[in-house]
Amino acid sequence: MSHMKREAPEKALTRKLRKTLSAALVLSLAVFAAACGKDAGQSQNDQAGGANRTVELKFMTWGNQAHLDLYKSLLEKFYQTHPNIRVSIDSVPYPDYQQKVSVLAAGRELPDIAWAAERMVPQFMANGILMDISDVANDAAFQMDDFIPSTLDLFRKDGKLYGLPFSTPPSVMFYNQDLFEQAGLESPNELAKQGKWTWEEFEKAAKAISSGTGADRVYGANFFRDWTNWILLSSYSWSNGSGPFDKEMTKFTWNDEHGIATLQMLHRMMFVDQSHPKAGEQVSFESGKIGMFFDVYSYVSKARTIKDFKWNIAPLPSGQHGSVPMLGQAGYVIFKDTKHPNEAKELLKFLASQEGIQATSTFFVPPRKTVLNSDVFLNQPDNPAPEFIRQAVIDEMPKARFQPGHVQWQKIDSEILAGFDMLFGQLAGPEDVLKLMEQKVNPLLQQ
Repeated sequence: MSHMKREAPEKALTRKLRKTLSAALVLSLAVFAAACGKDAGQSQNDQAGGANRTVELKFMTWGNQAHLDLYKSLLEKFYQTHPNIRVSIDSVPYPDYQQKVSVLAAGRELPDIAWAAERMVPQFMANGILMDISDVANDAAFQMDDFIPSTLDLFRKDGKLYGLPFSTPPSVMFYNQDLFEQAGLESPNELAKQGKWTWEEFEKAAKAISSGTGADRVYGANFFRDWTNWILLSSYSWSNGSGPFDKEMTKFTWNDEHGIATLQMLHRMMFVDQSHPKAGEQVSFESGKIGMFFDVYSYVSKARTIKDFKWNIAPLPSGQHGSVPMLGQAGYVIFKDTKHPNEAKELLKFLASQEGIQATSTFFVPPRKTVLNSDVFLNQPDNPAPEFIRQAVIDEMPKARFQPGHVQWQKIDSEILAGFDMLFGQLAGPEDVLKLMEQKVNPLLQQ
């Protein structure tokens, strides 16, 4: 009996504890269910466009201040129809851009949307960091068929689309009209109309324009925006049926008669005629001390600021196969790890829309047909006359060739630059330089 009397209070306490725990469990489950329901509701709101929250997108470019100011103005229009989205813009210098993307990718810190140049796209695709945006073509209002078809090729792979172009500039020749007139030379535009604007005439003009000594030296021509930008020299070989690489980017082909002639021309202009600056000299076209300057048409945004002399643009000189400019390209891409794919795609579509491309055509050659042939593009303030834009840009685009792209491009570029350093330092002649380039580059092309 005494044993049973002791057990009864223990059982009563156990029953009371069970009831308390059960009540607590029910309450916890209710709170958990409510939280889940709240999260589910938030998720649905996110998927519905994030009406109840502000989405912050990161947009990376290599643009200058004028480009950034334009985008800030353009984004104000985007915010009017997308009040729940805000965009921060980051600019990274072009020489550092591709490496920066690699570093951010390794740390899983890529922006949502970014500029990508033609040299970068193959590596980005190979690394699997780009988002498939093929479904933008399903939006009839986007007018996908307004894009010049060839401008989309860079961004296609295995039937999918991974970006949209905003700039398709061919290389052109900017020239100082005052220096041509002072030297009594016929303009490159007139010679091009007559079919007489050849590499031989170009070299003669460069020699005729050159004058002065020391800090007052005027050079006839400059191929280099900076001393790492050798690719524009490809036009000499392209115009003669050759080039630095084969079409498949599997073989270095510049070690031929036309590649040798290219480097011989550069060597002659630098060290014999002294009509081209030597490596390391910082002489800009804007200074008025360069007669002819090779760059993509996008340089026009800087040329427009020139007030001290008259300038114009002309097609590149012709070889045996006519003139063959380099076609640069830049586009918008979305990185696939973005946490806001729907919002990023909305921004992409806006920037690449007719309105967006029309706005950026202030600086860039537009890939949309309706904008390329519009007065908005042709009649920008301080532009060359429309007839010269048609002659040097629009009429030359069908002839142009893309810069090469390869997953090992950074290493390939470094080896070629090392060869140019030998040429600039007169440590080796054109033939030996190209042989060394071939030995170094071909193994990389096979990787």
